[in-house]
Amino acid sequence: MIDLLIAIALDLIIGDPYSFPHPVKLMGKIISFEEKLLRKISKSNEQLLISGFFIVFVNIILSFSIPYGILYLLKPYKIIYHVVNTYLIYTCIAARCLQDEALKIYKALGKSIEDARYSLSFIVGRQTSHLDESEIVRATVETVAENTSDGVIAPLFYIAIGGVPLGMMYKMINTMDSMLGYIDEKFKFIGFFPAKTDDVFNFVPARLTGILMNLSSAFKYDIKNGFKIMIRDRKNHKSPNCAYPEGAVAGLLNVQLGGDNIYFGKVVKKPKIGDKVRELSREDIKKTVEIMYRAEILFLLVYLIIKGVLL
Repeated sequence: MIDLLIAIALDLIIGDPYSFPHPVKLMGKIISFEEKLLRKISKSNEQLLISGFFIVFVNIILSFSIPYGILYLLKPYKIIYHVVNTYLIYTCIAARCLQDEALKIYKALGKSIEDARYSLSFIVGRQTSHLDESEIVRATVETVAENTSDGVIAPLFYIAIGGVPLGMMYKMINTMDSMLGYIDEKFKFIGFFPAKTDDVFNFVPARLTGILMNLSSAFKYDIKNGFKIMIRDRKNHKSPNCAYPEGAVAGLLNVQLGGDNIYFGKVVKKPKIGDKVRELSREDIKKTVEIMYRAEILFLLVYLIIKGVLL
């Protein structure tokens, strides 16, 4: 429990320095190597589909067993064990990173639309070169909302129930999805199993995130509307999970998210989430970051209460 608290504090204070060694960077290199290798030997779409399953199967085993083995070997050395355990937990959490990337876009909007588009391009898959300020804000708010689940609550959830090995396994699953889980011609076969696996593992965390966002926003944002929109528009997304945190944020802030985006030069039609009670503004970026931290703090409080009961 102490390791988790220290890890959250470290994430809050230092985030993810670009030059710092990070397991997710290694995960990305492994996935990229596997993809290139398996594309060379796959001669049909069916073989690409099987390759995607192989990538998921191998990486789930690796990402769980390696940290499990490391921590098992370090158990006799208590100080080293806790240092490594804390470090690995810290690398699973991305709240400060999300905040920093979102605020870069917020600040860039005060300089020029080109700067904001450029900053946004680092955190979204959609094409940004044509976006106006409102669309840039929408993309940023959606990304922070979605990644409050993927990058904060989900890893904490899996760490809480299965320790670092399960948390690292989740990070590998989420990284596979972010690299391969697209529906375009290039990825729809090799990325099928990575995407579906991510959907399964985010099923509970996404819904939990939406609930935490709403409950933690009592007395500050429109909690009644947050629950209303989250439930009403929960299916207004191609993902079975993303509409829960996005719906919560849209309802809490009384704004509308969703809509069409351009990916790899093609327009992808998406339904709307929320009601346009008011127009999106730059300040909604900061508000969404605040909602993210509120959800994280509430999760931590609930976790501590449960641990207290169990003890």
